[in-house]
Amino acid sequence: MKVLIAGGGTGGHLMPALALADAMRTVRRDVEPVLVGAERGIEAAILPQRADYPYHLLPVEPIHRRQWWKNARWLRVFWTLRRRCRTILEEERPVFAVGTGGYAAGPILFLCQRWGIPVALQEQNAMPGFTTRRLARRAAQIHLGFPEAREHLRPGEETEVFDFGNPIVPPPARRPSRAVGKVALGIDDDAKVCFVMGGSQGARSINQVMSTALRRGMLEGVTVLWSTGPSMWDHFAGHHAPPHRIVKPFWDPVAHAYAAADLVVGRAGAMTTAELSAWGLPAILIPLPTAAADHQSVNADALQAAGSAIHVPDSEVTAVSLAGRIRELLDAPQRLAAMSRMALERAHPDASMRIATQLLALAD
Repeated sequence: MKVLIAGGGTGGHLMPALALADAMRTVRRDVEPVLVGAERGIEAAILPQRADYPYHLLPVEPIHRRQWWKNARWLRVFWTLRRRCRTILEEERPVFAVGTGGYAAGPILFLCQRWGIPVALQEQNAMPGFTTRRLARRAAQIHLGFPEAREHLRPGEETEVFDFGNPIVPPPARRPSRAVGKVALGIDDDAKVCFVMGGSQGARSINQVMSTALRRGMLEGVTVLWSTGPSMWDHFAGHHAPPHRIVKPFWDPVAHAYAAADLVVGRAGAMTTAELSAWGLPAILIPLPTAAADHQSVNADALQAAGSAIHVPDSEVTAVSLAGRIRELLDAPQRLAAMSRMALERAHPDASMRIATQLLALAD
């Protein structure tokens, strides 16, 4: 039974697609996920390394909001893209299709709806993306990562809307304790630990501010775990000085860092915030200012309202202000504990399996 899963362009749309593919195959062994992404998306580098699922890459372009003149590229790719979408559906003949958002998903999901193939949408963010908003009315199912997204959508009368959270790789069933995480990383048992990360590619503004704070000694007494992003590793690697400064291009696996951390500083992407909630981690969230429709700010606002995070706009972050907030929170263990409880209340570690179960009902 073939199921088409379309989404990509960024890791925030590709990772949910892979998580749902794994979950559906776990629920039903006869499921054959077929992934569809973009030739220019991150999936073009990741999917060829995986032998578990067939995939197709489309010559699709993102929709530019600020640099609107770049949308002229659609005139060049439109007819080729339309033919490729038709060919994929004719070859694969999926029982239903799932969209995880991003510019890679829209064209082929639109064609699925035109052909009468049931379409389900998985929306990661509190502010739904363009693809989800446009396809919601004719969708068979919509799965929300944030319950706040519901008020921005106009589903059809027969559309089922579920709030199971975002499909992430859940913490291990026997998750490491804080003490175990610290031992694994060589950190003192009584250390106050802050984990700084900017997503899979890093965050330049956060990295620069952290570098300044460390050079000026603003975080003495704080153990900093830092994910710079691979492209910026060379520039910030000089701060690596275990056990008090552990700097890596990318933390994989990340379990021990999450287990050891008292506080996280990072962007507010949907998958990041879902992982932080699942691990019960308090956070200072600094949304990416160039994110489409400023959706990361909406994510951060939602978690701040829930009491699990503090939203700080990127434009307001300085070395002095960020170091001050980190110290303030690390010196308030009762506040951190309350934020952790609020994070866990929003957690959906089993989201992948719950969504997969509902999706497979479409096969009937």
